[in-house]
Amino acid sequence: MPLDTLYYAETPEGIALALRPAGLVARGQAWLIDFAIRLGVFFAASLVLQALGGVGGALLLIGFFLLEWAYPVVFELARRGATPGKRAMGLQVVMDSGLPVTPGAAIVRNLLRAADFLPFLYAAGAASLLLRTDFKRLGDLAAGTLVVYSETVSLHGTLPEAEPLPPARLLSQPEQAAIVAWAGRAPRLTRARFEELAQLARSVTPAENPPASAATVTQRLLGVAHWLLGHRKAAP
Repeated sequence: MPLDTLYYAETPEGIALALRPAGLVARGQAWLIDFAIRLGVFFAASLVLQALGGVGGALLLIGFFLLEWAYPVVFELARRGATPGKRAMGLQVVMDSGLPVTPGAAIVRNLLRAADFLPFLYAAGAASLLLRTDFKRLGDLAAGTLVVYSETVSLHGTLPEAEPLPPARLLSQPEQAAIVAWAGRAPRLTRARFEELAQLARSVTPAENPPASAATVTQRLLGVAHWLLGHRKAAP
């Protein structure tokens, strides 16, 4: 089993995404932060509303309901897809396709917190997180959602410097991905192996007579990788 616990998804537009699901510790810390916020708001509201007698008690019950059920749904449907606790831990809720969470999914995953709580202290939810590589609790399974780290996952390292160069022929998406992945592995490969792999894709670079050296082909293929990532020559 891979140790990086990346979750790969593909959007309807065919864009491949690599997401990193959040585990029990990070989600538990986010829940504690949210619990402290809700408890503070409830305590402050109770101090203000207690002077209103029975009306204040009724308003306090309504406020408790909203804090318990509306609080997570409203924040998860916001632009950042996270409650303040999740945001503090660098987490967000998304659909398991990588798309923003839908209203229906946000409601379902939060309604099922009652099932995750069983038999006590979110034992069922914790067990589900620990038994699955995508760290889904029962609510996530029912709603088709994921709690992931919000920072972008980098699938390749920093590319060596090279002058951007358009490919000599039209490249398919797998070919483009392979060239960028090859360039990103530069720090982890020996120079000989890096150049050896570049020779397999020399048809992507402009042909020369006599044939260019291995170092030249490698540098030009690096230029193609930069071009594929959107780097272009600066205007003179």
